[in-house]
Amino acid sequence: MKSIAIQRLSSQRLIDTNLKLPGDVVTWLGAVQAQDYTGAKWSLGLRIPNCSDTSVEQAIIDRTILRSWVLRGTLHFITAADIHWLLALVAPRIITGNKRRYRELELDGPTLVRSNDLLTKTLQQAGPLDRKTLLATLEQNGIPTIGQRGAHMLQRASLDGLICQGAMHANNPTFMLLEYFPSKTMGGDEARAELTRRYFTSHGPATLQDFTWWSGLPVAGARAGMDSIQTELIQESMNSQTYWRTISTPPAPDQSQSVHLLPGFDEYILAYKDRSASLDVPHYKRLTPTNGMLPATIVINGRAIGTWKRTFKKGTVLIELNPFTPLSSEEKRNIESAASHLGGFLGMAVVLS
Repeated sequence: MKSIAIQRLSSQRLIDTNLKLPGDVVTWLGAVQAQDYTGAKWSLGLRIPNCSDTSVEQAIIDRTILRSWVLRGTLHFITAADIHWLLALVAPRIITGNKRRYRELELDGPTLVRSNDLLTKTLQQAGPLDRKTLLATLEQNGIPTIGQRGAHMLQRASLDGLICQGAMHANNPTFMLLEYFPSKTMGGDEARAELTRRYFTSHGPATLQDFTWWSGLPVAGARAGMDSIQTELIQESMNSQTYWRTISTPPAPDQSQSVHLLPGFDEYILAYKDRSASLDVPHYKRLTPTNGMLPATIVINGRAIGTWKRTFKKGTVLIELNPFTPLSSEEKRNIESAASHLGGFLGMAVVLS
């Protein structure tokens, strides 16, 4: 088997991509982590030739791509075509896992029903509204949103398939009713098989543990998903681990010379419980989330060799590099090229430090 890291670059369409539209990327990967809205758009842009932030933003405005809490109860981009069946598959387990937090926040059943009804009726009457306006509406109707109460009420309405997020305005997400988005419906077994197929096609080679981590499914459910597409899976062993991919997983090139400035939470790093194929163990702590944010990574030929940070200033994006070890002259040149790619995507000049 070729290098796991190089195969994943190809599977995830970071190299040799044939994807053309932002929705194509989200469909291919199944869902794309999107806590960091700006970074998540770059995750899509990395996988589309000649893509721009404006074109990704337009796909969100056109509602081809939606944003909601799905896998592991975290914010993801999902296509409008997939959101209903995906929520039906994963939301009940997330809601059950939230029960203790609901009690801590004094969000009992009647309160959550009332907040769901109020959010739905408000959006029916006024159309899409931003987070700030919706929280104010809850407050005005006697439902406190202090602390994390507001966030959990918005998340619960989203998990219940009532609302979802659209475009961001001044760092304030807009919400809209989900009922206006027709979606393919699937039974539980079919939905689990579809999610399994998408993961091992677009993220393979990966292990059962990787899939369980990414999907948030219980181990038994993840195994059942793999069993249901058993004829489509290819099994390979390396380093005492069993890896899987599907027969539809794109083949890896004979060799790859590539450099990427991946945003934090990019699927290439995040989507695996065991990240040793792309990251040396001594550097694991360097990629541990800080204040809930996962650092952006410098990836050369499939290996994470450092982190980077962006800062926007007067139409310019400043990029600060933090390599784990000193960079060679060739690596510096290649990173400059990757930075120019980001600048082109954003439509901004780039300054490296």
